[in-house]
Amino acid sequence: MRVRVGVVGLAVLAGFSCPVGTASAASAAAPTVEEQRLERAVPREILARSGFDGVAPRFARLLTAARSYEQARRVVVREGSALWRRAVDRAQGRGPAGGDLSRDDDRPLYWARLGMTREVRAWQPEFALGDRERAALLDSLERASRGQDDIRYPHAKGLKRVLVTGFDPFTLDSDIRISNPSGATALALDGTVIETADGPARVETAVFPVRWRDFAEGTVERTLRPHLGHLDLFATVSQGRVGRFDVERTNGAWRGGFPDNDNVSRTETIPVCGPAAQPQWTTTTLPYARIVAARTGRFPVYDNTSVTEIPAGGTGAVVRPDGPTPGSVARAGGGGDYLSNEIAYRATLLRDRLGLGAGLPGGHVHTPVLQFGAGNTTEVTDPEFVRNRLDIVAQVRAILAVAVGSGGAQ
Repeated sequence: MRVRVGVVGLAVLAGFSCPVGTASAASAAAPTVEEQRLERAVPREILARSGFDGVAPRFARLLTAARSYEQARRVVVREGSALWRRAVDRAQGRGPAGGDLSRDDDRPLYWARLGMTREVRAWQPEFALGDRERAALLDSLERASRGQDDIRYPHAKGLKRVLVTGFDPFTLDSDIRISNPSGATALALDGTVIETADGPARVETAVFPVRWRDFAEGTVERTLRPHLGHLDLFATVSQGRVGRFDVERTNGAWRGGFPDNDNVSRTETIPVCGPAAQPQWTTTTLPYARIVAARTGRFPVYDNTSVTEIPAGGTGAVVRPDGPTPGSVARAGGGGDYLSNEIAYRATLLRDRLGLGAGLPGGHVHTPVLQFGAGNTTEVTDPEFVRNRLDIVAQVRAILAVAVGSGGAQ
């Protein structure tokens, strides 16, 4: 096993703990861009066909009954956690399905959460509630309903520990029906045990927003920091390319500007806190060769070594199929320049700053794009769509079994 985080590690942690900004999320005004999409027909259908359409109205009633900030905070944490557990239970076949939408679907969680955040944003209690307090309620709701506060491993001898992250649906203005297989994977695997060549492995998961602001405010580091020193493997997972899985070899310190779920763009160096110089590149420690060689499912799996860089002394961006050259400036990692690359960069940078390095296998896995059946341009689901999602989830599970059962990093 690797070295645990001790006194030195804790000192390092304190040194690069980012302040969490809240003012940007605080105002009790119009709904956000994400929340405004709730008025469209597809989200309403997804919520109704999963039984999650009652989540936000119930939450609003409980919030209205709160007579103090502390009561409201308890409601937010309790109901946010209940939403996460309900989504996990539904995905894993526990409790009522609530409708005819496939249990493996990640979208009810996404849209129900937005209904809850919209209620917090618009709520006008009888007691005084400042912007900072409202922002804290929103933050607590986000963390609780994403499983970020629910990462717990049993103390069992010989049980390996695996942490997996997923994402919300995104690019919803191009197709509001979109589901994210990484989010579905998180729901399907949370709290489960995978049998590996080296024994059982317990998987815990969390889901992250597709918003630049949250990442700049340290949501990734805040969630992962307490756990990395006690893990046997971590994998950040997101939707990537059509028809293939990729194990991304290198992550770059650059945001390319593609709009997030609030239609906000950011083109800049990834903002991180810390006493050390920020590297342009970080690398995976997942056992990529073993993963690629294994038979894990119907989709091919690639070891993706390509990056885009500005070479040392140069001015223009160049694609390098075999990874970055010395002294270069990042313009895209193997996983691109969006938030999938950023979560991988942040997680592996945190791994390295904690001194875990090559001793902790971890990195990014891109899944295939989740596609609807041929000719389906209007329906929220179809048999091919469900089959594709189930196959992707099963293959992620198989990839994890190979990775954690291989005896360590590459």
